Amino acid sequence: MLRQYELVERVKAYDPDADEALLNRAYVYTVQKHGTQKRASGDPYFSHPVEVAGLMTDLKLDQETIITALLHDTVEDTLATIEDLEKNFGPDVARLVDGVTKLSKIEQMPENERAAENLRKLFLAMSEDLRVLLVKLADRLHNMRTLHFIKNEDKRRRIARETMDIFAPLAERVGMYEYMREMQLLSFEQLEPAAYATITGRLAQIRSQEGGQVDEIAFRIKQALAEGGVNVEVSGREKHPFSIWKKMAERHVNFEQITDIMAFRVVTQSPEDCYRALGVLHRTWSMIPGKFKDYISTPKSNGYRSLHTSLVYENSMRVEVQIRTQEMHRTNEFGLAAHWAYKQGGGAPDGQVGWLRDLIEILDTAADAEELLEQTKLAIYQDRIFAFTPKGALYQLPKGATPVDFAFSVHTDLGASAVGCKINGRHMPLRTPLANGDIVEIIKGPDSEPQLGWLSFVVTAKARAAIRRSVRQKERDETARIGHELYDSIVTRMPTKIGKKALNGALKRLDLEDETALMLAIGNAKLTEKDVMEALVPGSAAELPDDSFWQAPARSVRLRGLPKNAEFSLSPCCHPVPGDRIVGVKNGRKVDVHSIDCLTLAEEDDKRWVDLQWDPRSDGATGNLRVMLYNRLGTLSEMTGVFAANHANITQLGLQSRDDLFGTYQVGIEVRDLAHLTRIISALRASDAVAQADRI
Repeated sequence: MLRQYELVERVKAYDPDADEALLNRAYVYTVQKHGTQKRASGDPYFSHPVEVAGLMTDLKLDQETIITALLHDTVEDTLATIEDLEKNFGPDVARLVDGVTKLSKIEQMPENERAAENLRKLFLAMSEDLRVLLVKLADRLHNMRTLHFIKNEDKRRRIARETMDIFAPLAERVGMYEYMREMQLLSFEQLEPAAYATITGRLAQIRSQEGGQVDEIAFRIKQALAEGGVNVEVSGREKHPFSIWKKMAERHVNFEQITDIMAFRVVTQSPEDCYRALGVLHRTWSMIPGKFKDYISTPKSNGYRSLHTSLVYENSMRVEVQIRTQEMHRTNEFGLAAHWAYKQGGGAPDGQVGWLRDLIEILDTAADAEELLEQTKLAIYQDRIFAFTPKGALYQLPKGATPVDFAFSVHTDLGASAVGCKINGRHMPLRTPLANGDIVEIIKGPDSEPQLGWLSFVVTAKARAAIRRSVRQKERDETARIGHELYDSIVTRMPTKIGKKALNGALKRLDLEDETALMLAIGNAKLTEKDVMEALVPGSAAELPDDSFWQAPARSVRLRGLPKNAEFSLSPCCHPVPGDRIVGVKNGRKVDVHSIDCLTLAEEDDKRWVDLQWDPRSDGATGNLRVMLYNRLGTLSEMTGVFAANHANITQLGLQSRDDLFGTYQVGIEVRDLAHLTRIISALRASDAVAQADRI
């Protein structure tokens, strides 16, 4: 652990004007506040914030960041308050500590919600000051270095999984590759201990067998470049064990089939020397086609710049070579942290970098914790391609991105109004995956809006969030419209004229915020006609017979095998109907009913399964179909005619996608049983109007 004077000396070495008294006061404050607290390792707790501060000095960060690192756990784990910190160390330090501090009240939440709320707080704090992220990453890195002291294996694996899924990708997105690699390695050791032991053992074996082969190849590379007139520094290393394991998993190969386990770094004096060195290497050894990448002319979104190439060395050995300048190297290893270094003159980088802006937008649109976690991983975890607008503006996107993703990355309004696209001057479908260097022109429509079907092919978190937001708003508007129609029907049968006064009184009695909330409640059938009448004019519905009110139809589905007093619902992921083999999944007092071949069941704990059967008295349920019609006059009428001829009532009809040739609809229909549904699908497939019909 760093001693007090050692920490101060480290800061003063690169920032002679740092406030030594303030640094000393912060060190003493954290020691006093954490007092006799111990870590799982048995060390004094204050050793942790001191080591995190030491990591910040390695990056030569400003004194506010160093003090924040020293104090980052005081509010969470001691009696200190944000007000105390503001009084003793100033408002900026207090704000940074508040950004890093985890919310204690969320510890009682379910694990996914807890992780989502942590992310919410972290990203919002990052949007104001990226130093929050730098301290948080150093905090997580030091915790990972001491993770093995935690005795509870499940807790170790949970922390390692969170680090692998969230914090390592975040470190990569801000360019802190040293942090990313160490986090991945330590997480890998906990999550895949057998694979970790095997790969590290094989690397040690190769090291002992081949002696100084890495040093020998590094020397040969430097010698070849010197003969070519390029003065460089060359270093070599074996590839990261996690990187090797990931490559084995992706390619479905064993360790012996991985040929490029050695990587070499060439550091030059200037960008021009980088390209000269590349030419020398390609003349000396054969390059592997498709393995060259120029991140100097087109840097990664986190600012990473380097030339990458792979060469065939002696005996068909493959080696990877990265070529960069010293300045590029520092930025590549420490990313945005390098821009905060004291030698940069204290100028803060723009905290609202593009990908971070997208994350903040996702915070505002995610419907729940699961969606937030899904979208966050999408936004920070994918490899990139480059595409251009017709005017030459460059945009980075994940691999597999489509023109719809491109449109939303340019601007949310452009994505929402897209009706078509041109890729490299040719009209192409909106679902076409983009390739590196494509020029994409988005064709807009005046009244167009995002389509639900786009969710089946978009890959960026920003696009998915915008589409879901639009679809939810559209569903909300439609529900409110239905509610208005039902409300108007109710009002016409009231014994007195209904004005604003009666409506305001009804809102108060029903504890609803405004008129829109009332219409939504009516449209969602959360309020019956009688409820609305009584709220508008108390006593007005008392003398009316019960059958004068519209009511939801009685449930015709009955099951055998349900636990006593349990409620049940037919799962919307598979829409089982009588005749399907079914299984229930207990969720508290509620049982979700799935068909036996539903893919969702694979994700459920089979200990919560309930063996269910349809009661013979069950006489109906809703089946869901996806029907693709030829885009010509009258085909929709022909489809509905098939339903009518087979005595099936339509409960839902929605257009999913449409182009010049086809229109795809999602249809909900009331059927008696599986045989009834099967006959309808057969009749649809036999129709000249239908290109395809499937149950979903």
